[in-house]
Amino acid sequence: MGTRYLLVLFLVLLIPTCEVQGADMAQQDEVTSAPLLTQMQESLYSYWDSAKAAAQDLYKKTYLTTMDEKIRHMYSTSTAAVRIYTGIFTDQIYSMLSGDS
Repeated sequence: MGTRYLLVLFLVLLIPTCEVQGADMAQQDEVTSAPLLTQMQESLYSYWDSAKAAAQDLYKKTYLTTMDEKIRHMYSTSTAAVRIYTGIFTDQIYSMLSGDS
C-alpha cells in the first residue's frame, strides 16, 4: 500500500512541473522561431548528405568495370553515328539553300 501512495504523490508532483516546463517551451518557441527553421534545414541537409553517401557507397559496391566499359563503348559508337548523320543532314540543307541540285 505504501508504494501506491508514493506513486500517486510522484505523479501529483510530476504534473505541475510538466506544465511549467511546457509554458517555458512555448515562450522559447516564440523567441527562437528563426533558429527552428535553421535547425530544420540543417537536419534536412544532414539527411540528404547521409542519403547521398549511402547511394555513393552502394554505387561503389556494385561498380562493374565490364559494364562501365560497355556503356562507354555504346556511348562512343552512338555519338559517332550521330555525328555522321548530322553531317549528312547539314550537307543536304546547305545544298538545298544554295540551290545546287
